[in-house]
Parts: sequence; C-alpha cells; structure tokens
Amino acid sequence: SFPARKLKKNARFYYYRLIKKTMKTQEKEHDGQLDFEEFVHYLQDHEKDLKLVFKSLDRKIAGQVSADDIVNSLRDLGVHISLQQAERVLQSMDKNGTMTVDWNEWKKSPTLQPAENIPEIILYWKHSTIFDVGENMMVPDEFTSEEHMTGMWWRHLAAGGGAGAVSRTFTAPLDRLKVLMQVHGSHGNSMCIMSGLAQMVKEGGMRSLWRGNGVNVVKIAPESALKFMAYEQIKRLMGSNQETLGISERFVAGSLAGVIAQSTIYPMEVLKTRLALRKTGQYKGISDCAKQILKGEGMTAFYKGYVPNMLGIIPYAGIDLAVYETLKNTWLQRYGTENGHPGVFVLLACGTVSSTCGQLASYPLALVRTRMQAQAMVEGASQVSMTGLFKQIMKTEGPTGLYRGLTPNFLKVIPAVSISYVVYEHIKMTLGVQSR
Repeated sequence: SFPARKLKKNARFYYYRLIKKTMKTQEKEHDGQLDFEEFVHYLQDHEKDLKLVFKSLDRKIAGQVSADDIVNSLRDLGVHISLQQAERVLQSMDKNGTMTVDWNEWKKSPTLQPAENIPEIILYWKHSTIFDVGENMMVPDEFTSEEHMTGMWWRHLAAGGGAGAVSRTFTAPLDRLKVLMQVHGSHGNSMCIMSGLAQMVKEGGMRSLWRGNGVNVVKIAPESALKFMAYEQIKRLMGSNQETLGISERFVAGSLAGVIAQSTIYPMEVLKTRLALRKTGQYKGISDCAKQILKGEGMTAFYKGYVPNMLGIIPYAGIDLAVYETLKNTWLQRYGTENGHPGVFVLLACGTVSSTCGQLASYPLALVRTRMQAQAMVEGASQVSMTGLFKQIMKTEGPTGLYRGLTPNFLKVIPAVSISYVVYEHIKMTLGVQSR
C-alpha cells in the first residue's frame, strides 16, 4: 500500500542499501572479482550491522521489535509515521503473527538491506567534537559502539582538542575585542571593531591581541575530558543502554555534563577574562594573575559570574542541539537515500547556523557573566549582583547594551568553524582515524 511504501522510503536513509555499498567496496579492491573469503567477511559485517540496527530499535531490551519501537526510533530522527504504517512494515517480516519481530525474523527478512544505519549517522554527523567557536557549551557528541570498543573515541576527542587550540589561537584577537567591548563598551565609549583593534595594538603592541589566549587554550583538554566522562556517567544513571539517546535525553544529559565541567574549570574562565583585560605589565603570567586575585579578592573571586554562566548553558545547548538536529534531519530526509555522507559544506553550514543561534540566545547572560568577572578591574565599578547588573544595563544602555561585542563574536564563527574542521580532519588522519 501507499503508506507502507512511504514509510520504507522515509526509513531508507539510515537502514538500507549496505549490501550494495559493501559489494562495490569489495569489487574495487580486486578488479570486480569477489572470492569466497571476501564473501564470508561481507556476510559477517552485514549481520553485525543488522544486529546494531535491531538493538537500536529494541529500546526495552526485550529481544523483539514492536510497531511502537519503530515509531519512537524514527520520531527521534525527525521522521514521523503513524502506528498503522509501522504495523504494515512489521507484517512483511512477522512470520508467526505476533506483530513483533525477533532477531531471527529480523535478520532473515528479505526487505532489509541496511546501509545508512544509526551508527553510520553518528559516525558522520559529529558536531561539538569538530566545531570550536570558543564557547564549549554544546551537547557532547555520541560515539558508536565500535568507536568505544576500538578506542577511536579518545582519538576524536584529541583531534577536536587540537583543532580547538588552533581555531581559538587564530580568532583570539576577535575574542579579546569582544571581551573589551562587553566590559568597556557603552554610549559614552562607542568602540567599533577597527578602533578597538587599533587601541589594543597602541596599548600593548601586536602581541597584546592574543592576551588571554593561553589559558583559553589550556582549558580545552580538562573541560572536554570532564564533559565527556560526565556525559557517559549521566547516560548510565538515566538507565540508558542504547547507542543513541533521544534529543530531549541528550539535552538533559549534555546540559548536566556541561554544568559539571564548567563548575570544575570555571576559575580558568575568570583568569581568561582578567588576562584579556589586563594592561601592559599588570600580570607576569597566568600563575601571577591567579596569585594576585587570590591575595586581593579571596577565593570567591574565582567564581564571580558563575550563576549567569551556568544559566547560559541551557539556552545555548538547547537551541544549538535543536537547530543542528533539525538541519541534519532535513538533509537526511531529502538526500540521505542517495548519499550517507553529508559532505564538508553541509557540515560547516549546519555547524555555523546552529552555533550562531545558540550564541545569540545565550549572549546576554554571557555579557553579564563577563562584566561580573571583570568588576574588580573596572575603576569606579560597584559589586553588583546578576539581576542588579541586568537592571543597570537596561536602564543606562537599553536592550542593545546586552549585545555589546556581538559583531566580533559573530565574525569569528565562520573562520573558527572552518579552521577547526580542517585541523580536526588532519589530526584525525594523523592519529589513524579513517573516514568511511
């Protein structure tokens, strides 16, 4: 029937056509000839991929797949079907009339030719690991069972960390300019991009454009590692044994992991802001800056702006994830049947748009956080709470005051995303991670 054909067409972008792709790969290696040993390997790989898809559908770990399982799994990927459509698909595989399919029925079904399954979607659509825009608030990426078992996950994280270091270093002048405009920009001090850059060079020379970049790079490794470990533990506490979580579950787990990681490394965020705002000769380095803050302001100074920073994780992570998943699923529904790999341009476009939307939503909280971190360095500035600072900005500068520094922040998104992707791919290949 037509609904059943429509369902199969919608689902094909991640379940079907593995046999054809595998056969082509094997033929290319031996001039179109497929010997017995290769055919055995092909059958083993094919059954393994079928097993992965079966497990991803069998959420209740009941050893069988029902129509509800198919509906829920496709819904998480942005494909909406009715229960009746799912039942029609099951009927073509169900041999005993129970309206459920066990593993034996599943693997023997002639209609299943899996190609672009859920693990392959995870493999290609890495997001937070690849793209670094200076704010590590994205929901962590999922890794396939194969990547966990082979240890490829840490190579991806290492490649992402190296890419982030290079990306942040290249865009550091714009990042420091953003901080200066957030703290010192006002109606009485209209700082634009060119005048701000000129002011920095005049005060401290060309090297001053990279003030604060050292600690910004150093904090990548501990933050990424903590977030990944926290995310995996939270997944287990949520009772999920699935290879992939639903979007809402990913958002909750990712946000909590972000809070844990940010809480641990937050003193480094304060150090980054203070070093970016310092005048020539004020601090000798990162350790000297930490000592002076501890001596003059006490331990609590390392957690100024903590509350708005934690609150900012929710809109950033939520909107970034929602936009990225929407763009990903739109592409998969339109083009997934033809090609499982999205390509560089699609990945860059999706990453840029979702990161920009996430930053736009959380920017007022980021600005308030930065001003609270810098209060002790601004002459005549009183110690104001988060709500008090919001009211003060609205009263003296208006709504636009909450978005000061937004222009250099957005200008660095495209180069940051592009640079981090290119470097990530190079480091990934160096570490022996082969793209399929």
